[in-house]
Amino acid sequence: MQAWQVHENGEPGEVMRCTDVAPPTPGEGQVLLRVRAADVNFPDALLCRGQYQVRPPLPFTPGLEICGETEDGRRMLANPVLPYGGFAEYAVAEAAALLPAPESLDDAEAAALHIGYQTGWFGLHRRAALREGETLLVHAAAGGVGSAAVQLGKAAGARVVGVVGGAAKAAVARELGCDVVIDRRTEDVIAAVKEATGGRGADVIYDPVGGTAYEQSTKVVAFEGRIVVVGFAGGSIPRPALNHALVKNYAILGLHWGLYNTKNPALVRHCHDELTELAARGAVKPLVSERVPLGAAADAVQRVADGTTTGRIVVVPEKGAVV
Repeated sequence: MQAWQVHENGEPGEVMRCTDVAPPTPGEGQVLLRVRAADVNFPDALLCRGQYQVRPPLPFTPGLEICGETEDGRRMLANPVLPYGGFAEYAVAEAAALLPAPESLDDAEAAALHIGYQTGWFGLHRRAALREGETLLVHAAAGGVGSAAVQLGKAAGARVVGVVGGAAKAAVARELGCDVVIDRRTEDVIAAVKEATGGRGADVIYDPVGGTAYEQSTKVVAFEGRIVVVGFAGGSIPRPALNHALVKNYAILGLHWGLYNTKNPALVRHCHDELTELAARGAVKPLVSERVPLGAAADAVQRVADGTTTGRIVVVPEKGAVV
């Protein structure tokens, strides 16, 4: 079968190689899935660089979430078991962790509903307890993670302020439903948020960027506000001044969604049920900006790593691949 492999760490466009390999053999409690669609995530780039919290042995196939098909024809969402990731014709996953793909979404949309939307749901509801009528600020609002948070915030009845980089991404954020869009390239983010909130600030801030975005968050978080830290796509990990959190009465909440798969898998399934219901009534719909063939996977991962994309890029292998 065809699969992308990483034999040494580095930039995705340089170290990912498409090769013919033997299909993976599932272990005990695992299943073989034909990959119908594989979503590209920023952590795929971190895997290639050797900077992710999980470091699979070389060589490995990246691709952390898929919509796959079981031998009996069921469409399922899965996080493939590394080193047999999703940028291949077939992948391996834990049978107990499979989730049914929502009927309301096609393969690419279903693949994109999983990690980003689960992270958004846990961050906004489980960690930050977002309430109807509150103001939610989302950094990188036009990206894969940010776009999910925007939709989930609107579905919860929040007023959503989206921060983006560039006019094209600003247009995407408006289409997603942001009530206020701030272009960090042409506007003063801190001043614009204060103006949009009448000086009060945002009740909940969703930050997948870190670095400067986090520093801005501390200056615009409301009294008793909550900053949810979900990643560091900007490349810089901030060092919070805890005295500042004390004097302004705000909370800094960390979120590593993957831990719930081992610490509380029942809650992951509950979240999936909630997301499936939201998708069925059209309250959320993954923003799939591109569907690319398997041969374009390395380029797709590199572009996500470079921050030049909007929404999600999804790799769609050829149908009818032969094991």
